[in-house]
Amino acid sequence: MSEASPVLCERTGDVAVVRLNRPDKKNAIDRAMVDALHGVLGDLETGEARVVVLTGAGETFASGADIAELRERKRADALAAINSGLFRRIERLPMPTIAAVRGYALGGGCELAMSCDLRVAGEGARFGQPEVKLGIIAGAGGGYRLRQLVGLGRARELLYTGRIVRADEAARIGLVERMVADDEVLDAALALAGEIAAADPLAIRLTKIGLGLQSSAEAEQGGRFEIVAQAVTFESEEKRRRMTEFLERKKK
Repeated sequence: MSEASPVLCERTGDVAVVRLNRPDKKNAIDRAMVDALHGVLGDLETGEARVVVLTGAGETFASGADIAELRERKRADALAAINSGLFRRIERLPMPTIAAVRGYALGGGCELAMSCDLRVAGEGARFGQPEVKLGIIAGAGGGYRLRQLVGLGRARELLYTGRIVRADEAARIGLVERMVADDEVLDAALALAGEIAAADPLAIRLTKIGLGLQSSAEAEQGGRFEIVAQAVTFESEEKRRRMTEFLERKKK
């Protein structure tokens, strides 16, 4: 895979490392990255990796969706479930997945991290679902996955305010499983992946299936609602106004 690709994938023994590769854009998730990730997932689904580690090139995991692209999306794009379909596919991979998070994991980046089975974060990492500040909702699994991880009350507070949380708080509330120094994130994620890969692969796969069955009904209902609700927000003038203001602030 070319170094210019928005997604890179390499094998380290039984572990596949998937790297988001738009460091100049803080790994903002655009359609090209989504398409590239689908290609990588197709290989992983039929490959022999026992664990997948997902990380970002540079100092950021994923700063969120590409706002310039997102601003132009309409109702039909929301109903196509572009991002939520990708994150569901990651969630349903047959092997365990670990998000190795440095820097920001916001919006779609946070939803991407939550679609993984486990999260290892650097001390400087930041998590959040600030979509309401841009006139939309966390519509790619952010609502129901956050609730599953941190509980209903905490999920409400974070989703209603769009507040960004530090890694230590994320670990305290259950959004992150392990926190390490920023320069140790990938090594720690690989060490954890190695522990998992050393176990019986059939037992691990069946364990993942069993855990997934326990939350599948809520995920199905929550995902359907989020897609429809996002379709409504994508047509609002307030969404366009807020995203335009966001892009103008970035230019300044």
